[in-house]
Amino acid sequence: MSVKISCVIVDDEPMALNLVENYVKKTPFLILKKKCNSAIEAMEFIKNEPIDLLFLDIQMPDLTGIEFSKMLPKETRIIFTTAFDQYALEGFKVEALDYLLKPFDYAEFLTAANKANTWFELVKGKKSRMISEAKEFLFVKSEYKQLRIKLADVLYFEGLKDYIKIWLRDNPKPVLTLMSLKSLEEELPETHFMRVHRSYIVSLKNIDIIERSQIIINKQRITVSEQYKPKFLAFINTNSLNS
Repeated sequence: MSVKISCVIVDDEPMALNLVENYVKKTPFLILKKKCNSAIEAMEFIKNEPIDLLFLDIQMPDLTGIEFSKMLPKETRIIFTTAFDQYALEGFKVEALDYLLKPFDYAEFLTAANKANTWFELVKGKKSRMISEAKEFLFVKSEYKQLRIKLADVLYFEGLKDYIKIWLRDNPKPVLTLMSLKSLEEELPETHFMRVHRSYIVSLKNIDIIERSQIIINKQRITVSEQYKPKFLAFINTNSLNS
């Protein structure tokens, strides 16, 4: 999952502030929202705009980086930047993602930024899955109407060029809607549905039989193509008594 990380740089030294700004702008997944020359300035900014990540100097007048870090929302993560290595332990006590010792080059900066990227991919990915898995239904447009489709009733989705056929339990005719399988796949809870073919997404709980490379759902045979076979085999192994 690709994420974009909003960030603020806080440092009372103009040269250090400009150096980190240059590094941030070179890093595609970082979005610079503001650079501040004091923790107090940053505090005022964050009150009005939530921020993912702070590049935060420790030694600053009025309010140190360590003191400021204890006032931040728990969702905001920190990478400390400092010229004094004795603060490393304190930095990790407040759960900083990383600690950059000045002077640092872009390679060191990127290593720390990548740690943040990995952390946010996990967190935002988990939130996305939780939202997706909480879904019980979808609204789809069909014949000039918005139909409410209960996901529990779906047997499988069949792609047909620019259209999708939605095959439902106890319904001999599919619901036809203008949509791509790719966009639909992103909306479905991944624990309940799986793409097994260029033209099919199946409801995992409604699989009746698995026979070699074919799935049988409600007497319909669906071939698992080579592209999707590894993921499907992992699902079988995880849920098999013989695994």
